[in-house]
Amino acid sequence: MNLELKHVNKSFGDNKVLTDISFKVESGRAFGFLGRNGAGKTTTMRIITDVLSADSGQVLINGSPINYNEVNIGYLPEERGLYSNEKVFTQLYYFARLKGTDRRSALQNVRYWLDRFDLAKYKNRKLSTLSKGLRQKVQIISALLNDPDILVLDEPFSGLDPINAHELKLAVGEFIQNQKIVIFSSHLMSYVEEFCRDICVIEEGRVILNGDLNEIKTSMAEKKMLLNANNMGIWELKELLEAENLIYPDAVVREFKLLVRLTENVTKEDILEFMMLNQIDINCFSQYEPSLQDVFVSKVGVTE
Repeated sequence: MNLELKHVNKSFGDNKVLTDISFKVESGRAFGFLGRNGAGKTTTMRIITDVLSADSGQVLINGSPINYNEVNIGYLPEERGLYSNEKVFTQLYYFARLKGTDRRSALQNVRYWLDRFDLAKYKNRKLSTLSKGLRQKVQIISALLNDPDILVLDEPFSGLDPINAHELKLAVGEFIQNQKIVIFSSHLMSYVEEFCRDICVIEEGRVILNGDLNEIKTSMAEKKMLLNANNMGIWELKELLEAENLIYPDAVVREFKLLVRLTENVTKEDILEFMMLNQIDINCFSQYEPSLQDVFVSKVGVTE
């Protein structure tokens, strides 16, 4: 199964919030949907989940317009939306039935997920009496309990302690292994990097990066190296390499190492030969491996 957005546009009054949004999500490959606050992520997710309608463009499943009566979607919104004065079990059962699950399966599913997230002891408590972390777990269960074909998670780790974050990671991993479509948005880049094979970055309602994360990293790392020396300062090393036109003048310091970009036709072997000929005592000589954080900052410019 694959989910595809084609040329999706959305405005609120005179404010254009999405412009020509297009990307494809494959089942069994978690998809990281990234951008700064206000970039348009939540609006896009609401269109995918049929909370909002696009002004133009399409949401497709396997190349055909999505039929929301036939596709089971689990959605965890960033702005949580449960009933604070209802009991935990009552409202989870209500949501399960609302999504079309029969009575017996709804009861089984709610009990299973309450046990899994260690919430069974709170099942008769009103949501308003629970801590933020416990309320977050209830919200997560509401997205998972109907075994959705498409799982859309907006900031899912917000408010979770490390133990519950680990449990959520296990649950999401199972959905991925079961060939579900998982769309994942978070400012916690380490979690996105752990799960997601594909990413899409949007800025001001436009796609600015989209593709396989490893391929994006490889492209970004091309002709970049990390260097430092035991017998020479970082900036002195930079000046030497620049003087020989071996690197571009945009080198920066990363964790006490010089991150350099090799000039055209220069290889890492040329750098190594130069350092050895000049009796530079090499401490670090390695290929640059960017993190997702590095990728994000390179495209957007800042982190939040």
